[in-house]
Order: sequence, then structure tokens, then C-alpha cells
Amino acid sequence: MNLATSLTINANRHPDKMCITCESRTYSYKEFNLEVNRLSNGLSELGLKKGDKVGLFMKNSDYFAIALYAIWKTGLTVVPINFRLTAMETHYILEQSDCVALFCDTEFEETVTKGSEGLNELKHIIVHSSASYESHLSWNTVISEDASEPNNVVLNTDDAEILYTSGTTGKPKGALFDHQRIINVNMAFIMLKRLNAEDKLLHVAPLFHSAQLNLFFTSAIMLGASSIIHRDFHPVTTLQTIQDYGITIFFGVPAMYNAMLQVPNRDIYNLSSIRTCGYGAAPMAPALVEQSMELFGTDQFYNLCGLTEAGPGGVFLSPEDHKTKLGAGGTAMFFTNIRVVNEQMEDVQPGETGEFVIKGETIMKEYYRKPEETQQIFSDGWLLTGDLATIDEDGYITIVDRKKDMIISGGENVYSVEVEQVLNSHPLVLEAATIGVPDEKWGEMVAAIIVSKNGEPIDEEEVQRYCKDRLAGYKIPKKFFYSDVLPRNASGKILKYQLRESFNQEVVT
Repeated sequence: MNLATSLTINANRHPDKMCITCESRTYSYKEFNLEVNRLSNGLSELGLKKGDKVGLFMKNSDYFAIALYAIWKTGLTVVPINFRLTAMETHYILEQSDCVALFCDTEFEETVTKGSEGLNELKHIIVHSSASYESHLSWNTVISEDASEPNNVVLNTDDAEILYTSGTTGKPKGALFDHQRIINVNMAFIMLKRLNAEDKLLHVAPLFHSAQLNLFFTSAIMLGASSIIHRDFHPVTTLQTIQDYGITIFFGVPAMYNAMLQVPNRDIYNLSSIRTCGYGAAPMAPALVEQSMELFGTDQFYNLCGLTEAGPGGVFLSPEDHKTKLGAGGTAMFFTNIRVVNEQMEDVQPGETGEFVIKGETIMKEYYRKPEETQQIFSDGWLLTGDLATIDEDGYITIVDRKKDMIISGGENVYSVEVEQVLNSHPLVLEAATIGVPDEKWGEMVAAIIVSKNGEPIDEEEVQRYCKDRLAGYKIPKKFFYSDVLPRNASGKILKYQLRESFNQEVVT
């Protein structure tokens, strides 16, 4: 069995059931499968062969989905690429992943053209819908008239995906997965969220990101559920779609929930169809979780705390656990073992801080073409996440910081997530981030970068008084900066290194 097998099965099992809707285009399972077959056969006619790497530089769409499954049916390996990247960043990924072909949207044709300069291995750039460059191919010229099932042998051990990490600390690395590892992700997530074939899933987070792609979209296809795809996230359109389509499953990063809560007339939308909501990719303040529960009218929320290298996999907090463990990351996902360890790989005691490590059936094979980095991230089969965490007496893990983001002030460790949760609960703060900035006396002091709800600076002494009731003195921010927006990567993680580069300089000067 491979990732495309379930599509073929569901096309035969319930051919007329809605598979995908995007904008004004709707496909039954039979129609979607036929489109996938035509493109897969077209890729074979183009000369692509099993094991070749094919990039996707596209926004969310039905065409992204068709290309994805066509790549898998042909026995190729997909390389989803963040469409926000520059030409130079794109060049690095295309070269590092050995891509021989690339799908892109028309609006990104110039970026990928510049990004592909000098790459002799990249033979084909396929543009949807029409190509502006003579050397590029248009979608309609690639699809075949042959809509029969491709005659390709694709094993569960064949490579399926190269997912590039967020690149929050340096150049992104390509996490390589075979089909079975992603199928394991699907099965674990289906059990975790108790998904069923009657569910309707809304996809607004980028499909090039592992969470939306592997947890939600491919799981929906495996089950034979229905997917509504949005090209971009807009809070009003999202609320309207949930009402119009009777969406039952929703996932968003914290910033998306925050945006929906800012919609002035949000209460007019009927969101009662929602069965469960998921959040993840970045820490979500307990106050924001509670407000989102009120907005959606349900307490069936899941915290999904995973990482790309695990498929994504990691820990989750169930709706039941939200009642007593709100703010925690949770316990191990299915097919996964987790620990919190010290530098000697010994389990820490409850309440102590160590590194979160993970082992299981969803973990990547390796970093593609990076043997040294692969060796560094594994220890006796355990994946070293680089996340600092605590574990309580019940085995619940709470992520407190990235190793490189921890602030050391006067010899005391300050974990940014703890401080940010307090700041984000302030009624005038839309969102906040904390970093360490140079200080002659303490080595580092805690600095807060705040996006205020009204766009105006907040009384800093009042914020410090607010924190004083909730944090030890050494954790309270001593320096405040204001910004219109916090820099984030595609998965919603705040880019702390950019904040340090910007605001450390201000402190020094």
C-alpha cells in the first residue's frame, strides 16, 4: 500500500461522493482520481521515472492536490516548497533536493525562474495555468488523454516526501519520509481525532506545511472524507465557509484563531457544525484557547504539538485533558515514545527541565543528503528535538522553550513561553514575544516585543505590575519594544532570530 492507494479505493467505493471543493471547482472522488491519473500518466510520458524528485511551489488549491497525488501515483517523491521564499532560498531547496521537475502557480513563475538558474538537474517547470516562458510547460500540455490507472509499482518503502524544516535557526533541512511513515501519521491522527468518512475538513493553513498536509489532508483522502480548500486564510471567509459547508474539523495556528476573534460581528456565524478543533505549530496562550472555545461553542479542542522531523508527530492534549492540563503540550501520540532527558540522556525528574526527545514509527528516515546533521539529531534511535520541556508526575509534557531561545539573566533560566503566556493574557496585548538582550549587570535581560490591540504603546509600568502578580521578578520584562506584526515562518512560529537581530542592535546603539 502507498499513499495514493486509498484514493483509488475510495474512487471505486463511493465515486460520486464529494472529495474536494476549491473556489468554484468541485470534484467527486471519481472525478478527482481521473484528474490525478491523467496527470500521472502525463508525467510518465514526459520521461519522469520512479524516485525522481518533484517540487510543488503552489498555494493551496485543487491543482496542488491533483499534482500531489499524481506525483505519488507515478512513484516520484514530492518536495513541497514554501511559496513565500525568495528566488535565492528557492534555489537552495531545488538544488539540495535534486528536483528534476517543479509545479508552480502562474504568479510564482518569475520567482522559480530566477531560483532555477544554473540548475541543470531541473528539466521541467510546469505552470498552472499558462506558462509565460517558452522553456516552461503549461499544465494542459502535460496532462494525458489517458485517464486509466497508472501501471507503476509503488511500494510502502519507497520515498514519498522531502519536507523542509522551518529554517528558524539556519538553512532548512529536508526531512525524508517513505510512504509507510506518512501512512503511520495518517492512522495515528485518525485514531487521535476520531475522524470518520462523514467529516468535512477545512484546509486554510498552507498545504506545504506538514501539519495541514499529513495530519489533515492526506488523512481525509485515506478515510474518504470531504475537503474544502482555501487558497489563502481570511478570518471572515473562514467563518462563512464553516457555516455554509457545515465544516466538522478545523485546524489553525494560534494567529488564525486570534484573527477570527477580532472579527467584529463574529457572533452572527453559525459554527455549530464543528465537531473538533485543532491548534498547533506555535504555543497558544490558555486565555486564547478559552476564548476560541467560546467562539466555536465547543470544548472539543486538541493541542497538537509536533515537529516536521516526526511527520509531524509528538504530543497531544485531548479535550478531556484541557480541563485539568490547559497549557501543557500533552502525552505521546500513537506509535510514539517520548521522554524528557538531561545531557546524559537520563530521564529528568518531574518538574525539572530537559530536552524533549521522541522515537516512533512516524519519524523521518534522515535529513536528505545531510549525513552529519542526521547523525547529530539522533541518539540511540531517539530524535533530539532541540525543545526544552518539563514533564509532570502524570507524564504530561510542557514545552518551555527552544534551546537557543532560552534567556539566562543573572544565572537564572528564563523560558520565553512562560513569559509570553502571561503577556498574551493582558487585555491590551494582541500578541507578544520575548527575547534576551545584552545587559552589563545581568548578562541578559528579558525584553518584550508587543503588538498591541489598539496599535498604541501600552503603559509599561502597568504591564510590569500585571506580570509581578504572575511571574518571579527575574522573569518580568525590563525592556519593551512595539511592532505592527511579529515575524513568522509559514508554520506560524515566531522568528526569534530576526527579533534578536533587530532589537539587540537597538539596545547596543
